Formats: sequence, structure tokens, C-alpha cells
Amino acid sequence: MEKEVDCTKECCCCEKKKERSSKEIKDMVHRLNRIEGQVRGVKAMVEDNRYCVDILTQVSAIQSALNSFSKCLLSEHIKSCVVENIKAGNEEVVDELCSTIQKLMK
Repeated sequence: MEKEVDCTKECCCCEKKKERSSKEIKDMVHRLNRIEGQVRGVKAMVEDNRYCVDILTQVSAIQSALNSFSKCLLSEHIKSCVVENIKAGNEEVVDELCSTIQKLMK
């Protein structure tokens, strides 16, 4: 399966854009929808005055799901955007990657 890779300028936050395959978008949105559902569940638990430890357990599960999502996204970023930029002679992308990893590890 061939993936479309295009890290061209066009985004408000970083002035870059990443073209993703429809399967990749579908998978990412599915994961995010599940996380969103977990957050809504925690909100309901708070509104129902559920036991703190039960809520904290669910919050931990949400954090784990977000970390997993970030790892997958970072991996795909390295395999596509970073590689393509290095091949094109843009080695500044390595500094950007290091900065991004530092932010994720906070």
C-alpha cells in the first residue's frame, strides 16, 4: 500500500501540511473518537459522584490511549515527513523532531 506524503506549507500553527491516506485518517479519527468517548465517560463519572480511585483509573487509561496515539503519529511523522525533508536537504527537520520529542516527554 502506497502512502501519499506531502509536507507542503499551509497550516496556521506550523505552516506545513501533511497529506494522509484515507485509511490513515480513518484509523486516527477512530482512535480519537474512542478517546473522546472515554473522556465523556469520565465526565459522567464525576457528575455521578463516582469514587475517586475509579475516576483516576479511567483517567490513566485515557492518558495511555493518548500516549499510544502520539507514538503512532510520531512514528509516521519520522517515516514520512522527516525522511522526505532530509532527502530534500532540509536537515532543520531534525531539530524540529528533537524539540517535538522533548515536548512529548514532559
